[in-house]
Amino acid sequence: MKIRVELDSNLEEAEIVIKAPRFDEQIERIQRSLEEVAKPSILFYKDTSEYYVDLADILFFETDGNKIFAHARNNAYEVKLKLYELEECLPRYFCRISKSTITNIKAIYSLEKSFSGTSSIRFYDTHKQVHVSRHYFQFLKEN
Repeated sequence: MKIRVELDSNLEEAEIVIKAPRFDEQIERIQRSLEEVAKPSILFYKDTSEYYVDLADILFFETDGNKIFAHARNNAYEVKLKLYELEECLPRYFCRISKSTITNIKAIYSLEKSFSGTSSIRFYDTHKQVHVSRHYFQFLKEN
């Protein structure tokens, strides 16, 4: 296997291309390793402890006053980032659904729209739910 690094000052971010005669186990392992490295590292806080939670386990992020909380099925953790900062670093399966909430679209169980125009999201295996603003509803449906 050859590894080559090419520098290009015109690029805004790094781009990794894997050239191979076929897709095999080795290429798949390399791809998974690169995806792990590229995952954002977000610290979660509860009381006086720091937690390292897999982003796939997070249902949604929401503001509560001046604080941001990440909600998992059975816990809520404080996050020190602002929502706009989270939007920039979260994977594409997270989507803004209101001014105060970003949700994990892979964790959505149902999307309920009422006659009044408000919508709510329910998640798998939990009682937690969030509301979707009309402004973000169409964008959510497209994802």
